[in-house]
Amino acid sequence: MRRAALLAAAALLSALLPAAAGAADPFEINVILPLTGQATFVGKGSQQGLAGVEEATNKSGGVNGRPIHFVFQDDQSNPQITVQIANALIAKKVSVILGTAGVAGCSAVLPLVSSGPVLYCLSPGLHPPEGSYAFSASVSTADTTGVSIRYFRERGWKRIAIITSTDASGQDGERGMDAALALAENKDMAVVDREHFAPGDVTVSAQMSRMKAANPQAILAWMTGTPAGTVFRTITELGIDLPILVTNSNSTYAQMQQYAQFLPKQLYFPDQPSLAPDQVTDQGVKDALKTYFTTLNGMGIKPDVIPSTTWDPGRMVVEGFKKLGFGATAAQLRDYIASLRGWPGVNGRYDFKTVPQRGLGPNSVIITRWDSEKQTWVGVSKPGGAPAR
Repeated sequence: MRRAALLAAAALLSALLPAAAGAADPFEINVILPLTGQATFVGKGSQQGLAGVEEATNKSGGVNGRPIHFVFQDDQSNPQITVQIANALIAKKVSVILGTAGVAGCSAVLPLVSSGPVLYCLSPGLHPPEGSYAFSASVSTADTTGVSIRYFRERGWKRIAIITSTDASGQDGERGMDAALALAENKDMAVVDREHFAPGDVTVSAQMSRMKAANPQAILAWMTGTPAGTVFRTITELGIDLPILVTNSNSTYAQMQQYAQFLPKQLYFPDQPSLAPDQVTDQGVKDALKTYFTTLNGMGIKPDVIPSTTWDPGRMVVEGFKKLGFGATAAQLRDYIASLRGWPGVNGRYDFKTVPQRGLGPNSVIITRWDSEKQTWVGVSKPGGAPAR
């Protein structure tokens, strides 16, 4: 009898061991990013932010004792490949997809998730329908361009010139500028010249020469990556010394170092609190920033705007699983995110009731200026764009 009891106990223990081991396996969260191709620098920075979320989560005990792991798939900066990867993940009935980091790729996937899974686009350029399964990271381009124009107006720079790339990002930025300029508060602002160029163009000399001749007081430039470098180089070659504001997707140390020899002397960005922590007074946001900087610095990463854009969405999704369990459906995750109010992130307090599908509004925008001596960004406005005094 005793021997039979021991054998039964051993069999039971053997049966339980695989389950225990399986419970310790990391829970995988799927991410699509441009890890190669034109937008590689955005994809790599986004990957760093999510790797930091994974590090911080697992270091603090994981999700209910189980580690998490972000699984990255490379869309090669190609929206067609983004769709292929998304379709494969949808076929597996995943409840959430993070990514991609480009507005064109996110826009291509948006129609595929009308009934789930949750799509948390890591580009601010996507504008998902209210109540949908799609969310967009960071502050809307409509708000960043609006705050930028407010900063120009309150600095007295009312004669402005605009240059944008002809890709999806540039077009989105230009729509935001036009909407802001149509507001009554900006009736005294004048666009003295408007230029466009293709992202693959190696020079914009003709466009910038016309712009210089129009005698603006400041320039709004909306393009990302290599095209921004093309504009910076031409500005320097033509001796244009004016305030230049460029989209904050260029707020990366890698780009500032790469273009150091020809960066405009007055270079501004519509950034978020993570790039201007000295301007932050909200204690909850300060605490989130402390964890963010401590984690990434501990990983040997000097964070700029791109990791911060993915950090908050990554944390939100992880906390959703922590509350709902790993079996959470797409609808449950969507409703969880959509219900968050006053959630403290590194880029501000999120309120998805007030700002559906995004959570952040214009008060999460702080204008920064690149300080070549300090080799970092310095906040020059209050949250919302009013010049700091």
